[in-house]
Order: sequence, then C-alpha cells, then structure tokens
Amino acid sequence: LRKLDSTKVRPLKSEQLLHIQDHDFALRPGFGGSPIPVGIDVQVESIDSISEVDMFFFFFLYLRHYWKDERLSFRIFFFFFMTFDGRLIKKIWVPDVFFVHSKRSFIHDTTVENIMLRVYPDGNVLFSLRITVSAMCFMDFSRFPLDTQNCSLELESYAYNEDDLMLYWKHGNKSLSTDEHISLSQFFIEEFSASSGLAFYSSTGIVSLHHKKDRIRIHIFFFLLFFFFLAMLMVMLSWVSFWIDFFFFFARVSLGITTVLTMSTIMTGVSASMPQVSYIKAVDVYLWTSFLFVFLSVIEYAAVNYLTTIEERKQLKKRGKASGMYSIDAVQAMAFDGCFHDTDVDMDLTPFSDSCEEHETRARAASVSNVDTPRLKRKRSLKGNVGRIILQNNHVIDTYSRIIFPSVYIMFNFFYWGLYI
Repeated sequence: LRKLDSTKVRPLKSEQLLHIQDHDFALRPGFGGSPIPVGIDVQVESIDSISEVDMFFFFFLYLRHYWKDERLSFRIFFFFFMTFDGRLIKKIWVPDVFFVHSKRSFIHDTTVENIMLRVYPDGNVLFSLRITVSAMCFMDFSRFPLDTQNCSLELESYAYNEDDLMLYWKHGNKSLSTDEHISLSQFFIEEFSASSGLAFYSSTGIVSLHHKKDRIRIHIFFFLLFFFFLAMLMVMLSWVSFWIDFFFFFARVSLGITTVLTMSTIMTGVSASMPQVSYIKAVDVYLWTSFLFVFLSVIEYAAVNYLTTIEERKQLKKRGKASGMYSIDAVQAMAFDGCFHDTDVDMDLTPFSDSCEEHETRARAASVSNVDTPRLKRKRSLKGNVGRIILQNNHVIDTYSRIIFPSVYIMFNFFYWGLYI
C-alpha cells in the first residue's frame, strides 16, 4: 500500500478562512460608530546620525500597530494566530499613520518588504513595519556646544480625525523601547520619552498626536580640544609680544598677525560646520571675545610705538634747543652730505663735510680692528644682560598689559563657563 505523505496536505486558503471577500475593507472597522482605538509601539534599533547643519536626525525603528477588526475574526481555535506578509495589506484596512516633519522615510524591502501582519481569532491585529526615518529636529543653538537638544518624532493619522481614529501608546511609557547599546560619536543620548496630545487642523479637525522625544547632548570634549583650547593658546601666545622689546617691531608685528589669522581660521571652521542662524551662539561669544583679545594685543603695540615715537621727538627737540643744533635723521643727513649716518647720532646742519670725514675715518678704523667692533660689543652685552634689558626697555603700557590682559581673560573664562554650564 502507498503510504500517505503528511507533508503534502492541502493548505487552507487565507481568504476563505478570513472571509475577506465578504466585507468592504475600504471602510474602517465600526464605521459610523465610536472611533477605533489604535495602539502604537515603537522600538528604536539605532540612531545613525544627527546633523546640526541640516537639523535632522536619521534612525532605524520598528513601528507596530494594534487594533481590532471583527471582520477578520475566525473560529478555528487550534490556531493561536495567523501570520501574513505584506501581500495581505492591500486587501484589508490598516491605519494611515505617518511621521510628521519627516524628510524621507521608507520601508525596508530586502529581500521582500519587511511587513508583518498577525491576526488573532477574536479579530485583534498586529501590524509591524521595519522603517528608516529621516525627520526634522528643531534645534536651538543659542547655548551651543553646551546645550541639550530635544528631537521629537510625531505620529498621527493623515485622513482620520478623532471622530474616526484615536491613537494611543499601547504600553504607556514602556511603549518606547530602545537598544541599550545605542551610541553616537558626537552625541550621547540622555533619555527617551513618550507623550501624547491633540493637534488641530482647519481641514480635518482635531487629530490625535503622539510624540517620541529624544534628549541628546553633545560631547563637549571635541569642541574643548579643537576650538576652545586652541583659542586659549592663541590668546596666550599674543601676550608674548608684551615681553618683547618694543624696538623689535618685526617680531611683535609678525606675532600679532599670525595670531589674528589663526583665530580667523578657527572661527571660519566653526561657522562652516554650523547652520547659518540669525542669533548668537555660545561658541561665537567665546571665539569673538578671544579674537578681540588677540586684536587688542596688536593695537597695544601700535599705541606703544606711536607714543614712543612722540617721546623721542620731544627729547630730540629738547636736545637741539639746549645745544643750539637741530637733530635730523639719517636719510635727511645723507641727502645733504652724501654719506651714511647712524640714526642714534644728533647731527649739526652746518658741518656736513667734517661729519662725513669722521664717518669715513670710523669706518676705516672698524675694518682694521675686528675685536672691538660695535656688533661684538652688543653681542657681549646682550649675553649677560638680556633679562635686565627686557625689563628696562619696556613701555609703561607693556607693563600694565602684562597684568591687565591675563586678569581680564581669566575673569571672562570664569564668567563664561559659570553662565553656560
């Protein structure tokens, strides 16, 4: 006798079992009566990225719907439930829930559409989707990068108002579940929370609205290392010019220009990585204040140079009046007698030929004697008296700047970090 193959059993047709052809599923369950409650359950698997420039967040989740449709009930009790894929969705009624402020959302379709429909004998339905959502996150950067942002994902029905459909969280606050290992490189997530409410639209009326809020905070160490700490170093580097003799104008001007350009580069980098908002951010306050300190260090040397020049002119005039001679510079003297003069020597207007001969004699003597040249004397004096020369050959403005600039900058840092932290 031929044995019966138990695996070759004729399957039951889902349409005959559910009696789909006997009902009009274009209408919602209980049409004309009380609104149908639809429970929502969200499980967030990962948050891929959060963009401050575009102000959106990109994450992957499972979205589940729960409702009861008596038209799908069946009486075969040896089935606890029946599970179907996405092909049955087009034949029955499902809630039209969408994501508010979503820029781009899609259902994963590898290898087929990731849709699951589970029907229980009493007509309860579980509808699950695997979705990736890119939604807007309205951020306030007035305290950036010391701020905390609240990114919310709102769900509501597109066609039905509160008279036809009422959304609610299936398990209360536990309806929003997340993976414990969710982490981001630039942000860390403080908490997830779920809330509900109502939204009014002039065309559809009042609609039930559900929020999924994410509370995120930026990792401040990145900005401390690459922006704040670097700005501090540039400000302190600009103070080095206060300890350089004001006669070495090449060193002081070069140092001032270098620090100003470096601060401009830092500010440009921060501006390029942030959205162009119409208000002032906390990082802008710090960087612009640091830039002001660097800029004032350059202006400080301009003031020192100007006041020093005025004092030297006054002293030269006093010497000229006391000796009955006029003091002129080397360029003007060279135009009169045709020979070079040191700028530190006061010259008489009348005996140009004698001074020229004296200069020639000094030059010949300097070429003969290589031991007692002024350059060697200057080097010898500098080797033993560098500290004394720096302390003595400074202007009174430099002396005050060495104390005022660091003190004010330290006070600013205490006030800034105490205000924003």
